[in-house]
Amino acid sequence: MSARISVMFVVVGLFFGFGLMDCCVNAAKFDELFQPSWAFDHFDYEGELLKLKLDRNSGAGFGSKSKYMFGKVTVQIKLVEGDSAGTVTAFYMSSDGPNHNEFDFEFLGNTTGEPYSVQTNIYVNGVGNREQRLNLCVSENILYVFIFLVDDTPIRVHSNMEKHGLPFPKDQPMGVYSSIWNADDWATQGGRVKTDWTHSPFIASYKGFEIDACECPASVTAAENAKKCTSNGSNRFWWDEPTMAELNVHQSHQLVWVKAHHMFYDYCTDAARFPVMPAECEHHRH
Repeated sequence: MSARISVMFVVVGLFFGFGLMDCCVNAAKFDELFQPSWAFDHFDYEGELLKLKLDRNSGAGFGSKSKYMFGKVTVQIKLVEGDSAGTVTAFYMSSDGPNHNEFDFEFLGNTTGEPYSVQTNIYVNGVGNREQRLNLCVSENILYVFIFLVDDTPIRVHSNMEKHGLPFPKDQPMGVYSSIWNADDWATQGGRVKTDWTHSPFIASYKGFEIDACECPASVTAAENAKKCTSNGSNRFWWDEPTMAELNVHQSHQLVWVKAHHMFYDYCTDAARFPVMPAECEHHRH
């Protein structure tokens, strides 16, 4: 079984969604927005469809040509079909450096007939270990928002809690990346099920690339980028609208339902890893 998914990043405070002003870029061709990062010989191009291959020799990955601070990123991904145990198809955003911010979607393969699971993780100022895992119901859309959403249904929220002294990832422009790789030491059933290389190459397919976001050139200072991407008196971005700051009532109910029915791991409740509950867990509605 494979999943066809549409992935969209939206982040509040570092908000990915619809941009309305001339700082934004918008395109649908892979080579206009992205470029291969490694294993160029594991890329296949079939018209508008891009395929990444994983075999015994290598996986593959790509990244955006630019970095962004606010906006929306979308791509449609068809995950590995059949026996995908041990494989990980990742789609994520990250800034650079040891104190980087990062938001991850990692789709964890499984044996034939068993569902994918999706692991989300968050790094703030270089500190991660904020994993959550949910069973992935195979359907047509996955949205990674900040708010993370699946089929327009929120599965995770990471709110700005600076008022409680917690850092929030809002001021580092981020690149957009994706990759497929072998992780059979942990990805499927805690590493008990290994990759069956007789089924390789494992293929993840991509199409519908779009970035509608506030582009942040490396030659421009962080302060200038932040100013350019922030609403002012004459121009206003949608991400500064009050409705973008929180879930509506329906989405809040959906989030409660998802956590009750699909979540099977949450770092906030893992007392073995964290004898003292992480500070953000006391405040965030994950």
